[in-house]
Amino acid sequence: MPNDMPLLPWASYAVDAWQRSILFLDVLRQRGNAFLASEDDPMRNVLSFGFEVVMDGKDLPNPCNYWMARIIPPEGAPPTDPLARPFMVIDPRAGHGPGIGGFKADSEIGVALAAGHPCYFVGFRPRPEPGQTIEHVVHAIVAFAEEAGGRHAKADGKLVAIGNCQAGWALMMAAAIRPEAFGPLIIAGTPLSYWAGVKGRAPMRYLGGMLGGSWLTALTGDLGAGVFDGAWLVSNFESGNPANTYWTKQYEVWADVDHAAPRYLGFEKWWGGHVMMNAEEMQFIVDELFVGNRLATGELTFSDGTRVDLRAIQSPIIVFCSQGDEITPPAQALSWITDLYSNLQDLQTHGQTIVYSVHGSIGHLGIFVSGGVARKEHQEFASNIDMIDVLPPGLYETVLHPAAEEQNAVLTGHGNWVATFEARDLPDLAVHGGTDPEDERRFAAVRRVSETNLALYRQYVQPTVRALATPPVAMVTEHLHPTRMGYTLFSDRNPAMTWVGWAADLTRANRQPVPADNPGRAAERQVSEAITGQLEAYGRQRDALTERIFREVYAAPVVQAATGVAAGSAPPRRRPSESPDHRAFVALAAERLRATMAEGGLREAVVRALLWVRLPVSNADERSFGVVRRIRAAIGPDKLPLAEFKRIVRQQFFMLLLDPAEAIATLPALLPEETALREEALKAIRSVVEATGDIPPAVADRMAEVERLFSGGATPEAAGSGKVRKLRPAKPDAA
Repeated sequence: MPNDMPLLPWASYAVDAWQRSILFLDVLRQRGNAFLASEDDPMRNVLSFGFEVVMDGKDLPNPCNYWMARIIPPEGAPPTDPLARPFMVIDPRAGHGPGIGGFKADSEIGVALAAGHPCYFVGFRPRPEPGQTIEHVVHAIVAFAEEAGGRHAKADGKLVAIGNCQAGWALMMAAAIRPEAFGPLIIAGTPLSYWAGVKGRAPMRYLGGMLGGSWLTALTGDLGAGVFDGAWLVSNFESGNPANTYWTKQYEVWADVDHAAPRYLGFEKWWGGHVMMNAEEMQFIVDELFVGNRLATGELTFSDGTRVDLRAIQSPIIVFCSQGDEITPPAQALSWITDLYSNLQDLQTHGQTIVYSVHGSIGHLGIFVSGGVARKEHQEFASNIDMIDVLPPGLYETVLHPAAEEQNAVLTGHGNWVATFEARDLPDLAVHGGTDPEDERRFAAVRRVSETNLALYRQYVQPTVRALATPPVAMVTEHLHPTRMGYTLFSDRNPAMTWVGWAADLTRANRQPVPADNPGRAAERQVSEAITGQLEAYGRQRDALTERIFREVYAAPVVQAATGVAAGSAPPRRRPSESPDHRAFVALAAERLRATMAEGGLREAVVRALLWVRLPVSNADERSFGVVRRIRAAIGPDKLPLAEFKRIVRQQFFMLLLDPAEAIATLPALLPEETALREEALKAIRSVVEATGDIPPAVADRMAEVERLFSGGATPEAAGSGKVRKLRPAKPDAA
């Protein structure tokens, strides 16, 4: 008997592994059944919140399959503030169904509701309307924003729109053609500069070149009888990470099948909710965006002649991306800024405010799904949205600091983080990658190769394919897609799975799990790690080979000469900068600003002084704005609406940008005669400046000058009665 004892742990492991295998098959069966059930749901979504549809895109002049719903706050949620600006969350239509922005309680929707904001969600049906185009979708987003904004016309601030992934570029298009309909825009994991990247990373940007352009997109749409199957997009995403797709995701469920099933099934309900696009929609996306890269350079024009110029957006733009995102790396999320603007002054004279935040590690889906991200980054965006809305034009990076208890005292209803928005210049974005001149020519060559191949396909192949790909053939092809078959083969529709359900019930009733230190479980983990390592190595080698082939083929002199992008020729694409019309506009605006520097009253004086005092530190602090918010509340939001406050901030900032010396010299002309009013205003300025703690020397010096001006020209020491005091400067190393 003792000689048999070493075999007992392995026998126990064999029983455990067999039971886990049966339970895992049952999980796959449940996944397949859920997939089939969702296929028949016309409002397929994975929202964890109740909602009511308030506007349907199919009723618009140009019908589309999008819809907008009002989110019903769950039981126990704080009441919605009738004066709080509404939020609108738009999910990506990139192969999956809608709902990922409200997949969990801790989500973009959950954060907005927790802050008391009314919230709307934009989703879509599985199949597009006949003749639907991307332009129709963009116009629908505009209509939804106008409807949501109109429902909250008395709110203190315009609607905040959140666009996830591909919904982000659709939102940016909508805000570019109808800027007055939108407040701040949050684009999360959104690619906007499609050629940008870093060598050795983000291999997906090379796929267009490796496939010879967009002719394959046209072929796929033709095989679908005019409909592009989103399952192809899903399989494309999955191929990017072979280790996770072919092993890790399934192994982790099998290894912990007693606990991992609910989370896995919840996610797979979204991942397997494949949706369709019209072939024309997908062709537009590939030709104009991913291969053409026309959005970030102002080259995109709609069929009615409307030019989509992102510089026309009037609202602040918040860009949220991550270093761990291989689908939308930071370079593709941020490089559109340097594509559009030649320098920081160019960005500022266009009146643009851009705030960006780069997470250190979260993956693409984690940007929308992770509860930790929702509780940190998205919560900070929501709680500081009024502050972001009134930031002066410029480029800012969001920096989050742990909040000490004493810091929380100045922040109403705030959590564990304090946000500062630190001023940056365009060269600061280079650390996240971009597009060098050599890559620029390579991708420009791809664009021209794509145009040629697409024309050849349409001329010689497309008529035959369309004749053969009838709707019945397309339907059979759709059902036989490998990605769909991975669900249906393990469902109850397959007779070979009929025994799994009762076998799983029997297994649960007799479950005999083994401890984690069982030698079989240890060996199992080692095997899993070896398989994962091999698949990861394969993925790295494949990506490196893809990059090498792409770079060598499209850098070849014969290819670049044939496509007209050889070195020494004209730039491969136009980069919009200051046009003559814009220069004339800036000159006229500068003349008007100079003429009105001495016009205004105490509100303008206080804002101008605050901006000038804070300019040396080049950041905006949440704690300072908390004081500003309280001051504004004391004045009364009806007396100083947020829109008016924003107008004053921007006007005074432009005056300081144009001629700071003249702006400060004319400041006394704005002050009232009454000493008490001046002293009260000075007290407000001082409370804002002191909210952050120690004051850098440059700020202290400027504050002393402001105190002199507000005291009627006397020096701080001679102002009398100790009512005007000089701020204590920080030590130089604390500046």
